[in-house]
Amino acid sequence: MTCWRERRRRRGLPVNGGLFSLGGVDRDIETAQAPRHGMHRRRFLRRVGAAGGAAATTALAGCSAVGGEPGYDVGMMASAFRPAEVTVAVGDTVVWENTSARGHTVTAYENAIPDEAEYFASGGYDSEVAAREAWPEDFGGRLESGDRYSRTFSIPGRYEYVCLPHENGGMVGTVVVEE
Repeated sequence: MTCWRERRRRRGLPVNGGLFSLGGVDRDIETAQAPRHGMHRRRFLRRVGAAGGAAATTALAGCSAVGGEPGYDVGMMASAFRPAEVTVAVGDTVVWENTSARGHTVTAYENAIPDEAEYFASGGYDSEVAAREAWPEDFGGRLESGDRYSRTFSIPGRYEYVCLPHENGGMVGTVVVEE
């Protein structure tokens, strides 16, 4: 059995510098087929990448126009609500959608909503204590990827909420309801 250097030498490929041809003017990665076909990986990838990038941009350019809005107001990323703050009018409904692969909750901070407002949390809990107790027991209020939670806000004010499993990572959000 011959070593890789001998096999490369027989094919007319450079043997110093491993896979890279550092002695020539064109420093592309050379393949065994390069001498026969005039093909170099980097040159090929540059050409295909440029054409592929233009094709992808053209193909995706119409995506945002198709279907219009995403159908939700707040997306749940891996460890953040996007946007972190949303402003709506009294009577508007806010829709959250889990756009990540992780499980999330929408859980109001009971002391950070208007006094007259009704408490809200995914899972339908009546209090923050109930929501927090349900999470470690059976992942209560969990929204899986693609799940949605919605809430109609009838009292003006500032509503702060959290994702229970990602609270330590700072996954908090705010809904501002204006008259």
